[in-house]
Parts: sequence; C-alpha cells; structure tokens
Amino acid sequence: MKKIINTANAPAPIGPYNQAVLIKDTLYISGQIPMDPSSGELVQSGIKDETRQSMENLKAILTEAGMGFEQVVKSSIFIKDMNQFSQINEVYATYFDADTAPARETVEVANLPKFVNVEISMIAVK
Repeated sequence: MKKIINTANAPAPIGPYNQAVLIKDTLYISGQIPMDPSSGELVQSGIKDETRQSMENLKAILTEAGMGFEQVVKSSIFIKDMNQFSQINEVYATYFDADTAPARETVEVANLPKFVNVEISMIAVK
C-alpha cells in the first residue's frame, strides 16, 4: 500500500504528482529543483547554491518520511551543463559519507522544469 509524503518544508509540486511516495520501506522522491519553499522563488545565485537548495528540499522530504540521507540508495541528477558537474558534486558530497554514498547517475539534459540548472531525485530505504 502506498503512502503519499508531502511537506510544506519543500516546494509544492507543480504538476500532477506528489513530493514522495512510500511503499513498504522504500521512499521514491520526486525530482527537486532549487526552489525556496518559504518564498516560492527559484534560487539562481549560482550552481552551488542551486544544488544546495535542491538537496535541502530533498532533506525536508526525507525528514517528513522519518528518514535521512544515510538511507538514500539511489540518486539521479539532471543538469543543463556538464561543465558544472564538479561544482554540483562538491555540494552533493557534503550530504553523504563517501564510504556509504548511494548509487547515482548524472545526466546532462536540454531543459528542466522552470528552466533551472539542476534537478535531483532520490530513492531511500528504511
């Protein structure tokens, strides 16, 4: 049975989806863009700040589900410019212990929702 997870501490969905779905012990988190949930404004002050905001949105959803980054088993990162990979990776790495970091792929795409530069989704297991 699936349980819908939503929190006011992360941006509200901008389409027909939820922030996350919990099935048994597995949490599927929708892609998070660098939107400040309190203001509804996009963070556009540089790719590091954009990545940090996306990660903080993911953290809020994980917290709502009673989980943390240590339970993330898979991440997907979508970026507009692969030349920004190292800066994104630098921020992303601060949220994980390198020895237990999740599986991941990073894909360059033509465009993302609201034309942001980064979007990150995750799967976590209790």
